[in-house]
Amino acid sequence: MTSILWRDIILAFRSGGGFGLGVGLFLIIVVLVPFAIGSNVQDLQSVAAGMLWIGALLACLISLDRIFALDYEDGTLDLLATSPIPLEGVVAMKAVAHWITTSFPLIIIAPLLGFLLHLPEKAYIWLILSLFLGTPALSFIGSFGAALTVGVKRGGLLLSLLILPLYIPTLIFGVEVIKRGVEGASIQTPLLLLTSISLLSIAILPLAAAAALRISLR
Repeated sequence: MTSILWRDIILAFRSGGGFGLGVGLFLIIVVLVPFAIGSNVQDLQSVAAGMLWIGALLACLISLDRIFALDYEDGTLDLLATSPIPLEGVVAMKAVAHWITTSFPLIIIAPLLGFLLHLPEKAYIWLILSLFLGTPALSFIGSFGAALTVGVKRGGLLLSLLILPLYIPTLIFGVEVIKRGVEGASIQTPLLLLTSISLLSIAILPLAAAAALRISLR
């Protein structure tokens, strides 16, 4: 299964579909925010955490259809489904590859973009922590949506409509971790909830996505 992981990572970096699109969209969102709400430092600080999380969410969303679509079109997915490798493991590896090529680069550049939005100094550690714990859920939830729409022509819009509501809890708790960290309040509850969402997504959604793929491939 590690060969599947490395294959997807290499393909994502060669095509630019994961790393390039995600980082580019993340940067565009951060650059456009001051034009929309003004350059007042207090205004930017009040929305910085939310905008950074929304940027990460949309950057993850924009590349979800590539998780299974290319393999479905060239027949690789049929071979994987009939191979001795459990399809659930294939789904998990593809979701991990999506996280590495899409979300991990965003976590690395998030502090720099937070600086552009005048994010408070206390918020940087909580920004990195919340993204690191929360973004795996985005990739695994997205893999489930991609599996549901893999056989649908032009299923990108349908995928967005299916997945965006499921992303809302992760978005809420991710931003709440940053806000409470800056205010000096207890972050235990939102941090545990954020971690729980990611762990449950990792444990359950590969099973559901594999079942959806088997139905699509019949």
